[in-house]
Amino acid sequence: MPREEKIRTVAEFKERVLSHAVSVATGFQGLTAGEATDLRKRLRQAQVQFTVFKNTLVRLALNELGLSDATRFLEGPTAWAFSRDPYVVAKVLREYSKEVDKVAMRGGVLDGRVINAAQLEALATLPPRDVLLSQVVGCLALPIRNLLGVLSAPCRNLVHVLDQIRKQTEEKAAA
Repeated sequence: MPREEKIRTVAEFKERVLSHAVSVATGFQGLTAGEATDLRKRLRQAQVQFTVFKNTLVRLALNELGLSDATRFLEGPTAWAFSRDPYVVAKVLREYSKEVDKVAMRGGVLDGRVINAAQLEALATLPPRDVLLSQVVGCLALPIRNLLGVLSAPCRNLVHVLDQIRKQTEEKAAA
């Protein structure tokens, strides 16, 4: 018979996975207390929840959620980072893993899909959301701007021709 505490832990993990955009399994074996504190501080500043759950309980929760592919990330001590912004958690963990090689993103769950470490790395290298949105708007506006240029060209050319005619008649009148 499972203990109430274990049932609550499984339910808590499932609730966190469902309520956050991304859940990242992170290896942290060999971290000193100071390094762990620094990592937690950075993640807290980025509004990321960082918690260690027992792998056996996480395995149960992932199987109940239909994410059994994610159980392959549960080798050795594993901490889970939960965030509503996938970009932020991947970026913070990537930057910290460059400083302290004992931290590694193993994989995780992004919007209900299992993703691997390579996909998390690619996510971390994306520009911020505001930059991506401005790039999309720029791409959408470019054809419209080009169309406007093409449509205004005949009027612009007519004005240019009339101006040249005006200059020529002024030169003839002055001569």
